[in-house]
Amino acid sequence: MKPIDILCQNAADLHSREELEKRLAEGRPLRVKLGVDPTRPDLTFGHMVVFNKLRQFQDLGHEAVLIIGDFTTLIGDPSGRSSTRPVLTKEEIEQNAQTYVEQAYQVLDRTKTSVRFNSEWFGQMGFEDCLGLARKMTVARMLERDDFHKRYHSNTPISIIEFLYPLVQGYDSVMVDADVELGGTDQLFNNLVGRQLQRDAGKPEQIVMTLPLLVGTDGVKKMSKSQDNYIAFNDTAKDMFGKIMSISDEVMWDYYRLLLLKTPAEIEELKAGHPMQNKKNLARTLTAKIHGEEAGTRELQQFEQVFSQHQRPDEMPEFAWSQLAEQDTQTLVNLLAGSGLFGSKKEARRLIEQGSVKIDDVKQDQPMLEVSRPAEPIVIQAGKRKFFRVLA
Repeated sequence: MKPIDILCQNAADLHSREELEKRLAEGRPLRVKLGVDPTRPDLTFGHMVVFNKLRQFQDLGHEAVLIIGDFTTLIGDPSGRSSTRPVLTKEEIEQNAQTYVEQAYQVLDRTKTSVRFNSEWFGQMGFEDCLGLARKMTVARMLERDDFHKRYHSNTPISIIEFLYPLVQGYDSVMVDADVELGGTDQLFNNLVGRQLQRDAGKPEQIVMTLPLLVGTDGVKKMSKSQDNYIAFNDTAKDMFGKIMSISDEVMWDYYRLLLLKTPAEIEELKAGHPMQNKKNLARTLTAKIHGEEAGTRELQQFEQVFSQHQRPDEMPEFAWSQLAEQDTQTLVNLLAGSGLFGSKKEARRLIEQGSVKIDDVKQDQPMLEVSRPAEPIVIQAGKRKFFRVLA
């Protein structure tokens, strides 16, 4: 493919291709901006969609400007929200930000990436500066945003500070002289505001490119931690592989397209193969992308051993009985909860009640089942992917 076709691959919105071609024709490295707000400690595969595009720009000789929105996180991005986001403390934001950059380098070229924190400039602004920025936008223009429009007409509160968010994000583009800004489709309004502010400042307007939002593991909603349908960069290789294998056959092709950058022609060729083999290849490749080839191959072997050959995995967590119980008997739900392998005791109880838990291959569906200290090690399986061994 030509460089312009590579850069436009998978783009949902582009303002505009002609402008991008002209900017590329200048023969200089472009400054390509991507902002991320450290609202959580983990990046997800949803972030990988835009990071992949940023990496494509890097591979063609351009510079990535990764803005960590430590200041904008104090506001909370209203994009795609039906309510106001909860406010994080500065300490929480700082802790999350520390993990973001290293995770980003699992996709980005470190040598071609400039990292900026937008508190660098916003921390120096006074109230008069803020008022000057606020004059750049009208309430009517803000209410053109789909999420604000819906909230306004449903009488759902919109805080004044949320109105400031697009201006604050857009001002980042002014400060770093962005040639291009990337984002998900829910960021289109914010990114276009950046163009306006650059124009007002007498600077060239950035090209705006948005990418599709990745569907989560539930196959319905946008990947999000709040929806518990995400795959995180920090997931273990085992959890990452298993989550990818849980997606539907239909969603699988979006992952091939947006995460592995397969072209329509390549996807049509893959569709001639068996769906299960395609999904295993997807899981192995994505796991290897984050954890390395050895981990990807190992998790594929373990998956086939457990699911195809109906065997236990070779490796699993082990717990001494004394780590899980103080007495010689303990309820099954407390054994599961005590392992720390489950999000909550409620989740452990739900799995047992659904009949998804086995002790030495025998199904158990009573959370309050009394389990005695074993004379020999026992294996507890929960769902399809979680195994752990309990020692005497």
